[in-house]
Amino acid sequence: MEHITETSTLKAPAERFAGDVYLDMIEAPTAPARLAAALVRFTPGARTNWHSHANGQTLYITDGVGLVGTRDGGVVRVHAGQTVKCPAGEEHWHGATDTTLMAHIAMVVGDADGDGTTWLEPVTDDQYAHALDAGD
Repeated sequence: MEHITETSTLKAPAERFAGDVYLDMIEAPTAPARLAAALVRFTPGARTNWHSHANGQTLYITDGVGLVGTRDGGVVRVHAGQTVKCPAGEEHWHGATDTTLMAHIAMVVGDADGDGTTWLEPVTDDQYAHALDAGD
């Protein structure tokens, strides 16, 4: 057993996120394990770029209200205590609403090359504004 008493909070890289986003790694894949898990905190208006995961992604919302959007225009409004599963290969994004923060635990099972994430272009302001109006 390994008892980890503290992890560093890191600012998420600007080339993958818009706005202020902070990461606390919970688990980084170490062979033979492939689980990556992180607590991710989004300030109001902050969000990921479009991205996909080779083996899918599970998001457990811990605080606030957020949005998860897909390429087909689907948007889910998420609240603390809810879980969203993004299927393998589905291009999506997630982040906070424009007025509230959102935090989630992001979990992915990586592939042989790492965490299996393919990062894409930023979500445009128009796409984000549409998601704010469309979230159920």
